[in-house]
Amino acid sequence: MVQFSAKSRILIIGQAPGTRVHASGIPWDDDSGDRLREWLGVDKAAFYDPDAIALMPMGFCYPGKAKSGDAPPRKECQPAWHDRILDQLPNDRLTLLVGTYAQAHYLPETRRMSLTARVQNGPNFAPFVPLPHPSWRVRMWMAKHPWYEAEVLPALRRRVFDALLA
Repeated sequence: MVQFSAKSRILIIGQAPGTRVHASGIPWDDDSGDRLREWLGVDKAAFYDPDAIALMPMGFCYPGKAKSGDAPPRKECQPAWHDRILDQLPNDRLTLLVGTYAQAHYLPETRRMSLTARVQNGPNFAPFVPLPHPSWRVRMWMAKHPWYEAEVLPALRRRVFDALLA
């Protein structure tokens, strides 16, 4: 459920694979992945090119079910693997933190902030870009926050485009 190369210009840190991704073995191989690729303005070929985009979850295996969806990512994955992978990537990469688990770890100073506040203040967290998780539930959040689609996504697409050209 991980992909990267020493040339990856963008790193996407997500949560953990869901049931469909767990079954296919392909990261972001579900509706969430389709929505994320749309947000980024990239097709599947670019998304799954490890020289362009690295994919690394907080948890490397399906964590099982919880009361309201999937359980949180397993805690042993990040300390075992993240530094090893990050050491292989370019230092000037663009890093997208997809969902609250990645944001809590890589932006610990924002733990008391809401997801909305983190996304609104995204430019303050460079080189990190906090994004909501692109699950089906995000549609309701986006309807309440039209600035995300009007302002954040166009700026994100420009940054992705620029990073891929670097």
